[in-house]
Amino acid sequence: MKKNMKKAASAALALGLIIPAAAPSITYADVMDQDVVKLRILETTDIHVNLANYDYYQDKETNSYGLVKTATLIKNARKEAANSLLFDNGDLLQGNPLGDYVAKVDPLQDGETHPVYKAMNLLDYDAANIGNHEFNYGLDFLGKSLKGSNFPYVNANVYKDDGDSDPTNDENYFNPYTILDKEVVDEDGEKHTLKVGVIGFTPPQIMQWDKANLEGKVITKDIVETANKFVPQMKAEGADIIVAIPHSGIGSVTDEGMEENVTYSLSKVDGIDAILFGHSHGVFPSESYAGIEGVDTAKGTINGTASVMPGYWGSHLGLVDLELQLNNGEWSVADSQSSTRGIADKDGNPLVDRDEEVFGAIEEDHNHTIDWVRSAVGETEAPINSYFAQVKDDPSIQIVTNAQKWYVEKYIQGTEYEGIPVLSAGAPFKAGTRGDASYYTDIPAGELAIKNVADLYLYPNTLQAVLIDGAQVKEWLEMSAGQFNQINTSTTEEQPLVNGDFRSYNFDVIDGVTYEIDVTKPLRYNTDGKLINEDSHRIKNLKYNGQAIDPDQKFIVATNNYRASGGGHFPGIDGSNIIIQSPDENRNVIIDYIMEKGTINPEADGNWNFAAIKDDVNVVFQSSPEAQKYIHDSRTFKYLGTEDSGFAKYSIKFKQSDATNPGQEKKESKGNFLTNFISSVAQTFNFIK
Repeated sequence: MKKNMKKAASAALALGLIIPAAAPSITYADVMDQDVVKLRILETTDIHVNLANYDYYQDKETNSYGLVKTATLIKNARKEAANSLLFDNGDLLQGNPLGDYVAKVDPLQDGETHPVYKAMNLLDYDAANIGNHEFNYGLDFLGKSLKGSNFPYVNANVYKDDGDSDPTNDENYFNPYTILDKEVVDEDGEKHTLKVGVIGFTPPQIMQWDKANLEGKVITKDIVETANKFVPQMKAEGADIIVAIPHSGIGSVTDEGMEENVTYSLSKVDGIDAILFGHSHGVFPSESYAGIEGVDTAKGTINGTASVMPGYWGSHLGLVDLELQLNNGEWSVADSQSSTRGIADKDGNPLVDRDEEVFGAIEEDHNHTIDWVRSAVGETEAPINSYFAQVKDDPSIQIVTNAQKWYVEKYIQGTEYEGIPVLSAGAPFKAGTRGDASYYTDIPAGELAIKNVADLYLYPNTLQAVLIDGAQVKEWLEMSAGQFNQINTSTTEEQPLVNGDFRSYNFDVIDGVTYEIDVTKPLRYNTDGKLINEDSHRIKNLKYNGQAIDPDQKFIVATNNYRASGGGHFPGIDGSNIIIQSPDENRNVIIDYIMEKGTINPEADGNWNFAAIKDDVNVVFQSSPEAQKYIHDSRTFKYLGTEDSGFAKYSIKFKQSDATNPGQEKKESKGNFLTNFISSVAQTFNFIK
């Protein structure tokens, strides 16, 4: 009754009619009072199967992530709002051992519900988008998993491949969008049915990332082009407001088509009222996006469109609070405010407890996964330890660089980069550099468990690759060689080899080339990447395929997002030459590598060594006392004793073979008597080349 009276009064005013005083039921205040609905839209993104607040790699609980914690934020946020909707952005089914367990170890069967939907169905999601990682296990597994969802899924830019490579193909593989009938209550307590259009997108690059699973079955199209096609169609079908859910980061202010991160351009598409984005594992709004034209970090808008991105792994909940007004039968956004809420503070202290109902739904699957990560998933033929990672080529780095190279070589197949040599950079993460003599990797030969990967790769970095030339490879290694103090050859006094102020995670070994490090030369770069000795060159005999490296030859170097984007101040590595921004974590790459190979041999290939020092110098370094058991060549390393700090002191000799025959130490470590004998004779007569 009141709504009809409002419409009549508005119509009367529009016609210039005077409302008689004899109609007391319609007041001026009523005429001016519009229908206003406050709608709260909630988003989760990039859960990556992190349902429990549990770090399977460290085999312990965590306060930093887990949907069981986000669930508490969701329920609290709903209590505060009369009207709310909940959406997921994608990258849900893959990303941690629980995801691998359900897909590979105890595969999901028809009629079974994937653990992610056991949790999410309890939380009454309204709709969800499909991320790029949903395709990692193939379309059959994806289809089987989606059957367990009690809410609709949308994706508009993945199409069926009709086999004739026709780019005009118009048959969507998934439902491109849905229009939800949402009953809402306005500020006067009246009910309305709001038609909410929901459309989703995934990066077109899935055709590269998951070529083996998708080629010949689907094709992808540009996200913005697809939005311009479907948004008017959704409006024509009665959508009052439209929520876009792109699994895509903000990207650049220009859009050249088929780009991975296009949220900025998507915000300019007419008709989109809110954007719930993700993929890049960031938080928006935040000051890290300040200064981008059209971005308001206080309001949380991009080119005036309400937008939010809530981190990853359930670390945050995204909120878009819309104020909607009904004018002339049409709803419009009068105001908006975007924000995020975290499950922990900046110091990692918990802000909420986990939701026990949601945890109970996935507890059995969680426990099965714990049992699995504690069991063997592969074997290593050689021990993997980091006791000598700072002073010789090392197996704890070798397995990382091997896995990264394996991944990138598959990644670039069929692309413009296929055929360019792939190198791989890795660094020692656990090398006693935190003042802890036990802070080393030590995995014996034999069975490998997933939790061992935490020893090999501590950080949740994602794999990236850069395209550089031979000259830049050399400068990269020059910066890395800053780990070592300059050795004075004119004294026999004790000299420490390793610079304690240089972080071990910045000591990059680049596999795929061979080289020597001359520690008698001064540093070329300081720790900030500033050139301090232009004439000094520590890197000697840098070769690719046995030939001196061509300064102009192009190389792809596999690394991580920290290094590729400029972390560590490496010269020329500043984010401008990134060609691969994989969403896969480096440690998941290692796991996949181990699982595919079954049995691995991570023994270091000896691709780098120290240049020989002929003078009698007394050079020492620290490591764990446990390192003694891995000394196979007493001519190189010698245990000198354990110090009060708990570290042991070792001496090092810079042999001629180190400089002239990369890989010799590996041969000696195998304990092959004949090889060692020939090597000794050859050294005596200086025949080694």
